[in-house]
Amino acid sequence: MVERGVRFVQIYSGGMENARSWDGHGNIQKNHSQFAGETDQPIAGLLSDLEQRGLLKDTLVIWGGEFGRLPVSQLSGGKPTGRDHNPHAGCYWFAGGGSKGGTSYGETDEIGHKAAVNKVEIHDIHETILYLLGMDHKKLTYLHSGRRFRLTDVAGNVINDIVA
Repeated sequence: MVERGVRFVQIYSGGMENARSWDGHGNIQKNHSQFAGETDQPIAGLLSDLEQRGLLKDTLVIWGGEFGRLPVSQLSGGKPTGRDHNPHAGCYWFAGGGSKGGTSYGETDEIGHKAAVNKVEIHDIHETILYLLGMDHKKLTYLHSGRRFRLTDVAGNVINDIVA
């Protein structure tokens, strides 16, 4: 699709009820092993194909979700097997499209509960994506009902350490 000029492609994994999505509240070991197994090789193949065809430098690949997982177990049937949503820490990775390969940015506290070093807000992630796509988020501001809106709300800074 990218070779044919499609500008935006979304590949979605999961999205059904908990047992058939990444939302592993019950048996996180089985759940995440299954979904990682279904996606690890295909995403590696996608990145290899893009690189081999000279498309990765101009194609931004983003992997992530809307939250992380808490570092404590949640009970399911009286057994600690799952982990609940964690709005305080999560993980995204970028490849190609002007992002800096091999870079890790940010850290959680010692138990993985909260972002602790180089904290990033979702607005910063959105601003970085827009920047890598060649857009200035401040130019996307519009007035609606007396309030200014934009894709990054009215916040966001480029995470320069992950930009090549």
